[in-house]
Amino acid sequence: MSEENNINKFENPYYKKRIVEGPDGEKFEVDPLKDYFCDEHPKVHKPSKIPVIENFLNWARAESLWVLGFGTGCGSIEIPPLMTPRFDAFRFGVQARPTPRQSNVFIISGYLAIKTLKRVIRSYEQMQNPKYVIALGSCTINGGMYFDSYNTINRLDYYIPVDIYIAGCMPRPEALLAGFNKLKELIKEGKAEKANEYAEKFEWYKANQKKIIKDWNMPDYNW
Repeated sequence: MSEENNINKFENPYYKKRIVEGPDGEKFEVDPLKDYFCDEHPKVHKPSKIPVIENFLNWARAESLWVLGFGTGCGSIEIPPLMTPRFDAFRFGVQARPTPRQSNVFIISGYLAIKTLKRVIRSYEQMQNPKYVIALGSCTINGGMYFDSYNTINRLDYYIPVDIYIAGCMPRPEALLAGFNKLKELIKEGKAEKANEYAEKFEWYKANQKKIIKDWNMPDYNW
C-alpha cells in the first residue's frame, strides 16, 4: 500500500502536512503522520563489540530509567506515590517523563482494552531504543477479572514485548520498586533486549496487532 493511500485513510485534516510559524517567527513544515507514528521498520541495535564500553553503557542505562506511564485503570494509582518522599524513586534513578520520545521505560497498568491497544502500540513505537516494558498488575498480565471479556487484552506479550511482570491486584509501590530493581539487573547483565526482539519478530507482532484491532488505521509505510 502506498503512503498516499495510507494518508487517505486519515480523514482528520489535523493529520495533513502544513506550514507552522514558530514563536520566533520562523516557518517550518509539520507532518503529523511522521510525528505521531514510526516511519520506518524498527532496527536491531547490536551491543558494542568492546565489553568494557557495553558494560558502562548498560550501567548508565540502568541508573537512568525515564518512565512513561500508561494507566488504564486502578493500576495507575500506585505510580504517583513512587515519586513521594516515602518511596523516593529518584534514589533508584527513576524519573517520570511526559512523552514517549523522552522515555525508555513503558509502564502499562490496569486492564488494557482493544481500543487502547492502538495507543499503546503508537506510544511504544515512538520510544527510542533501548526501551523496556513493565506490565503492572493482573489485569495487564492476564486480563485479571476481565479475562473473558470480548474487549480486554489478556496476552500483552503477543502485541508488544514485555521485560518485567509485576503481579498483584494492585501491586503496592514496594512491588514496583522491586520490579525496577529487577529491570536494572537485567539491563546491567545485557539481558533486557526485548526491543531487539520486537524488531526481529516485527512481522509476527504486527500480524497479531492487526488480527485483533479490526479498525486498523495506522500507516504501514510500505513495510
